[in-house]
Formats: sequence, C-alpha cells, structure tokens
Amino acid sequence: HSQEAALPSYDEILVCTPNTEEEEVELLVRRALAPGSQDQKIYCLLGADKLGYKVSERLEHHFFRLVQASSLPNYRFLIFCNAKAHNSYVITAFDAYKVTFPSYSKEEIQSYLKMHLTVPSGTAPVAQAFEEPQRQNVKFVFSERAGMGE
Repeated sequence: HSQEAALPSYDEILVCTPNTEEEEVELLVRRALAPGSQDQKIYCLLGADKLGYKVSERLEHHFFRLVQASSLPNYRFLIFCNAKAHNSYVITAFDAYKVTFPSYSKEEIQSYLKMHLTVPSGTAPVAQAFEEPQRQNVKFVFSERAGMGE
C-alpha cells in the first residue's frame, strides 16, 4: 500500500513447485514466526497451491504449532495461491486467513517496480555489466545448460 515500502529480499521468499520439500517450507515458516526473527521482513510463499499434499499438510502443522508457541502478535507471513486452485489443501487449511488484495493497474505496478529495482548510479558494479540505459537491480539470466558456466 506504500510506494516507499521495500520488496521482500531473497531470504523472505519461497517460490513453490510440486517438488518443493517440507524442509524448505518449514525453514521459511520458522523464519517468519520464530521469536527474534522479525526484523520488519515480509515472508512469502508464492504459488503455495502447487505444493504436494504431504508438504501442504506439514506447512499447516508447522504454521499452527509455531503460532501457538509464539508470542508474536504481528508476524508478517503471506501465502500466495492461485484463486482458481479450488482443490488445494493450502487454500482450504488457511481459508480463515484469506485476504483479497486490491487490484492495481499495470502502470502502478510498473512504476512501483521501477522505483525499487533501479540501481543508484555507481553503487552496483554487477548491474553495470548490462548495457541497457536503465540499470536494474534484478536481471533474469536463463541457460540451456544450467550449472555448466554458460
């Protein structure tokens, strides 16, 4: 809701796939709900509807166990699911916490991302390797042969 609010960092996000393991989910839930781990971070599970049944069940178990054991009233933990994934265990388990986000226009989203992903001049030598006039803080590099140095 704020143009100034920062994006979550790499340690705050877990992008879920059908191959995501229970340990990965548990570690993120622990970071989000363990006492002393807040540091104003926003922890996110993206695509949680893609988790397998067993991992989804364990996510629910770890979340509610840590919520009961924790004295943190204001933890920041978001679970993003596809609204059309009606048969997802995660959607059913966390239905009481369901929130619908307001719709933002494409221009508003692009403006926000441009503001937060632009590298200040002279501060990031890695971003300077790219020749585009707009130096962005994030670049996606895809490889046909990942792990082969290409």
